[in-house]
Amino acid sequence: MRKPFLCGNWKMNTNRAGAVALAAATAKTAGRIQAVEVGVCPPACYLEAVLAAAKGTALVVGGQNMHTDVGGAFTGEIAGPMLKDLGCTYVILGHSERRHVFGETDEFISKKVHAAFQFGLRPILCVGEKLEERQARETEAVVRRHVTRGFAGLSKEQAGQVVIAYEPVWAIGTGLTATPQQAQEVHAFIRAMLALLYDAALAQQVRIQYGGSVKPDNTRDLLAQPDIDGALVGGASLKADGFATIIAEGAKGKGL
Repeated sequence: MRKPFLCGNWKMNTNRAGAVALAAATAKTAGRIQAVEVGVCPPACYLEAVLAAAKGTALVVGGQNMHTDVGGAFTGEIAGPMLKDLGCTYVILGHSERRHVFGETDEFISKKVHAAFQFGLRPILCVGEKLEERQARETEAVVRRHVTRGFAGLSKEQAGQVVIAYEPVWAIGTGLTATPQQAQEVHAFIRAMLALLYDAALAQQVRIQYGGSVKPDNTRDLLAQPDIDGALVGGASLKADGFATIIAEGAKGKGL
């Protein structure tokens, strides 16, 4: 069985004291519910403080983004070796906000995925369609493009280490959530695509999270679906009690 992975994406929120308190509380939850993997991705300026709070616990920490290059004249960016040097395990790549607000292309995101492996980080690759794309019945075409280009050139060993986060853009921060059935359909489609790109064994190995207005009251039903292996949680991960409930409900959804 794939180990469920629930990860909080704090985006551009909290402050240093709040980040440390939230990390410490989430680390306690991770220690109590060890049947699932628990992670947080804080703002870059608080990574060191959060990593210190997570040290020696089951909580894993990741960056929210990274550049493709090892270093250089890229003002405001953060390089993979910097994340690795701090002690990060994961890095979120291709989030819808990076794609649609900051204009990152599939090709640029693919370069980031390769760079993450070069620098010893595990990518959380985000994929998903906008509302108008779903309404135009283009969900599978968009997701196919995101996955195919995101995995382009990866070895089978590397591909097995990628975590995919399916995030329908229309459900992020809107209060709307894909139904468990809608989410399962896309997750199953992604897994079938991986079987075509690699093989059935690899497809069964890769963890696919759901993201998009994940809340304590919908987590169990989402994770009860056979191809949903966790959640990438935005605003709901900013409250320790609520995120702890999401983690617990996720474990229950998987019968753990």
